[in-house]
Amino acid sequence: MPTIAAVAANFTRDLDQNYALIQTLTAQAREKGVEFLVFPEAAIGGYLSSLGNHGDTVKNTDRSLPPAISLDGPEIRRVQEIVGDLVVAIGFCELDRDGETRYNAAAVLDGHRIYGSYRKVHQPLGENMSYSAGSEYPVFDTPVGRVGLQICYDKAFPEAARSMALDGAEIIASLSAWPAARTATATDLQEDRWTYRFNLFDMARALDNQVFWVASNQSGTFGSLNYVGNAKVVDPGGNILATTLLGSGMAVAEVDIEGTFRAMRGGMFHLRDRRPDVYGALTDAEHTAAWNGLARA
Repeated sequence: MPTIAAVAANFTRDLDQNYALIQTLTAQAREKGVEFLVFPEAAIGGYLSSLGNHGDTVKNTDRSLPPAISLDGPEIRRVQEIVGDLVVAIGFCELDRDGETRYNAAAVLDGHRIYGSYRKVHQPLGENMSYSAGSEYPVFDTPVGRVGLQICYDKAFPEAARSMALDGAEIIASLSAWPAARTATATDLQEDRWTYRFNLFDMARALDNQVFWVASNQSGTFGSLNYVGNAKVVDPGGNILATTLLGSGMAVAEVDIEGTFRAMRGGMFHLRDRRPDVYGALTDAEHTAAWNGLARA
């Protein structure tokens, strides 16, 4: 039975500091017998220091943008050297082959190979001013099972996780740099409304699709963002098996993928019991245009 873990930690623009933190967390994971470790969104090079027009955008050249990294570049190779045989998911700013286009991205890799990568599809609060959007949700075969990736705001869209579950994902790694609310922030961040949403989405998406859900997150602060941590492992019944709550650290759980799937999918199997014939409005162009019009109103 594999042991899987999610990280809550603070990653910044200092690459050497990030590599040192990755090394420390990797060593801790090995001590705990972890086979799959999920680092946060933007663990290599940090996230944006703010969001919207006043944030780190390609238009604000006085701001420090996350370093743009190629999948075959030295930064990814350095991570591979650190993690060795451990399979990890890790977030970074990917530079496209055109040398200009930037994506908020993640990859699944170990020291020997890159199993696959993902570019964030859903972009919140002006993030499109700094990154281009991805357009697909691939799923990858790895030594720990079939793994899907998504990043932060993606978890608010049930279709994203569902598409990966239908493609056979057994584990979905959800990497985040999820902050507390920007207005009317709660005194206790564990009770903050954005913390509540973060945790609720994690439980709901695991239960919706009856998959193991591994949610990492940044912790601490960076720029104007105050991250809420709450890295966790959730089982296919929506039960939180381990969590860091607000603190930095690692949520670790041993999981029986095949046995849990047999038990939880034995009666009500949500993927089997779908009715795609009545879901046409989800992708119908007319309905989509109508909703977009309401959103702009």
